[in-house]
Amino acid sequence: MERLLIRDNPLLLPLNKEKTVYDGFITLQERDFRIRIILPPDLQLRKARLHCCWQLKHLLREYEHIVKQRLLQSTDLNSFILELKTILEVALSRCPEGRSIPPPRYYSQLISEMEALGWDKMLFIDMDFQTLKLGAEDSSGRQHVLTVKLKAKHPTEAPDCSADLPIPLAITWTPQSTLEQLHSQFLLVLESLTDFWDVLDEIDRKTWVLEPEKPSRFDTMRRIAIGNNVSIKVEVDPRHPKMLPECCLLGADHVVTPLRNKLNANMHMWNPDSSVLNNLRDVLEIEFPSPATHEKSSFNMECGICYSYRLENAIPDQVCNDPRCGQPFHQACLYEWLRALPSSRQSFNLVFGECPYCSKPITVKMAVQKS
Repeated sequence: MERLLIRDNPLLLPLNKEKTVYDGFITLQERDFRIRIILPPDLQLRKARLHCCWQLKHLLREYEHIVKQRLLQSTDLNSFILELKTILEVALSRCPEGRSIPPPRYYSQLISEMEALGWDKMLFIDMDFQTLKLGAEDSSGRQHVLTVKLKAKHPTEAPDCSADLPIPLAITWTPQSTLEQLHSQFLLVLESLTDFWDVLDEIDRKTWVLEPEKPSRFDTMRRIAIGNNVSIKVEVDPRHPKMLPECCLLGADHVVTPLRNKLNANMHMWNPDSSVLNNLRDVLEIEFPSPATHEKSSFNMECGICYSYRLENAIPDQVCNDPRCGQPFHQACLYEWLRALPSSRQSFNLVFGECPYCSKPITVKMAVQKS
């Protein structure tokens, strides 16, 4: 038995003549785990005590009852060690991260960095100390969250960082970088976007925003109500937020065409020192409906085909051009309706037909097929 034990575990040796204390390593998957086994004078395994290194404890924490059972039922120390290795094989296969468990200094260093950063900025940390959420406030008082996924297996590698930003988050990282330095870089990025968020916050506060329904900090587009079934889609450049944004007027031609002409004619009046909202008012020569004086429901016209406002997050954006009708439709609904009519015709990606309400000519682009 002893020869088999030494052959299979050459790094595990007895420390006394009685062979009641074994100390050393058991080797598995090219890794050595420190272990000490203390047997009673009668060498009965059921009364043995195990002392494991912290890596081994981590791997066996869910298998303690099985290890105790094996101690009770194994016939000798060699058979027990073989069964212990089998348990470790299972533990490593179910817990791949166990192959590269970070050393204790990883955790002590991380806790020191969190203390230096300030516990008030720690919003979340998972049980493995690998995913952190750091809170940050920009100069306008807006709250932001930086999610940091540390690579515990390779602590010197750059962590994966993400946040609700309209631009890619570029973080400079070296093996000597700390959480505090990471947080400081994030604050600099936030400050570079202050004007961008100021522009959108003013639009959200002073107009009726039809889309997106619940804007996030990474959204760069706003669809603003101008009147019933008339709106403007504005795409703001995060890096140049006060410059003329991309604009798209949506609605019936008899309403949209005059506004489009004003936009083209007055584009030279755009003042980068003024806000985007004020510039849009001056260029289009309109006043946007204010939340203080209008109800949003007056702009939320239902689709004339499906009788709902939102359809898979889309709102009605196709409008009958006849001024006496002006009924809005979802693009997908109108496309399916016209496609089913024998009188409709198609040219390239356009379908021509009659309005379901007033029978006047109406046109819609082919619905984009979702993959």
